[in-house]
Amino acid sequence: MRIGIVCPYSFDVPGGVQFHVRDLAEHFIGEGEEVSVLAPADSETALPEYVVSAGRATAVRFNGSVARLAFGPVTAAKVGRWLDHGRFDVLHIHEPMSPSVSVLALMAADGPIVGTFHTSMLRSRTMQAAYPIIRPSLEKISARIAVSEDARRTVTTHVGGDAVVIPNGVYVERFAAAPKRPEWKGTADRPTIAFLGRMAEPRKGLPVLAAALPTVLQQVPRLRLLVAGPGDPAEITEGWPQDVRAATEFLGAVSDEEKASLLSSVDLYVAPNTGGESFGIILIEAMSSGACVLASDLPAFSRVLDGGAVGAMFGNEDPADLARQLIGLLEEPERRRDLAAHGQQRAHRFDWSVVADEIRAVYETVIEGRLAAQTEPPTRWNRFLRGGAR
Repeated sequence: MRIGIVCPYSFDVPGGVQFHVRDLAEHFIGEGEEVSVLAPADSETALPEYVVSAGRATAVRFNGSVARLAFGPVTAAKVGRWLDHGRFDVLHIHEPMSPSVSVLALMAADGPIVGTFHTSMLRSRTMQAAYPIIRPSLEKISARIAVSEDARRTVTTHVGGDAVVIPNGVYVERFAAAPKRPEWKGTADRPTIAFLGRMAEPRKGLPVLAAALPTVLQQVPRLRLLVAGPGDPAEITEGWPQDVRAATEFLGAVSDEEKASLLSSVDLYVAPNTGGESFGIILIEAMSSGACVLASDLPAFSRVLDGGAVGAMFGNEDPADLARQLIGLLEEPERRRDLAAHGQQRAHRFDWSVVADEIRAVYETVIEGRLAAQTEPPTRWNRFLRGGAR
């Protein structure tokens, strides 16, 4: 099978959609398929051999974040050349409504097309304004996938129709086998907790965690918070109490291997995200690593954590509740171990070996549907359906 995958977000900056596209492509390549990925990227960015650059991206505010997108006539020409050269059996477009190479590919493409929707936005002026313009192109999509029920509701609200829910994937064993790092491991009297994400992005929730820590440090004074991700620590910690600053260690951006080791090493992974999450892939990664997870009670997070059965939750944007839950987990190591064990077991539901098979089934369905339409006998009724009857 020749598979073309379109990622609207730049490969210059790590992100959930980019990781999803990368891992899906590599899984299918490992199974012997021919896969080409089209995505924005600067010319100096080192890309895997299966990724074709659609050109430099521009930072645009989108869904409460800053996305790096590519658009315009030069990009459109590159999209057209990629499609002509690829001659794909199936084209898989991620975020088909993103104003980037996804929309351009959808406008230019023909044949079996699958669209995956990652975004969770029930109220979006951008989507409402864009829909009438790109509606004819959206009708080309043969099958729609949503990575979560929240993303599916975005489809039904803004696009119409429905989508099959297939979650994000994780290579569970890679995280489970990650070596622990002594400098990140906690002890009984000096536990470690971790936060991963773009520090300066409010919806990632680091300010909520920082607001909870003074109370936590009163009960657990030697607690260490390890923060991994891009951002300026001096800017982020402005206004933080001195004891919170002293308890926080900034690791900067980390590699995939370092992320897995960090999650495997700490006593707790804290996800204080405040909104805009349609799934929560970082929770699955933490669960795969054997970490106990404490997350805000966003609907998307609650579904991943099975309503709190495999991870603890606190009230969204409630530092006091976060502090109570965090203290309780730090003081109950047996409960942490129990939640971590159940979480690691549940993580296998999201392993790429399971998820990719579900996506492959969608590919095969749309390919077979197109072949059936092409070989259907030309009866008068079929001609009428195709607009040939007069």
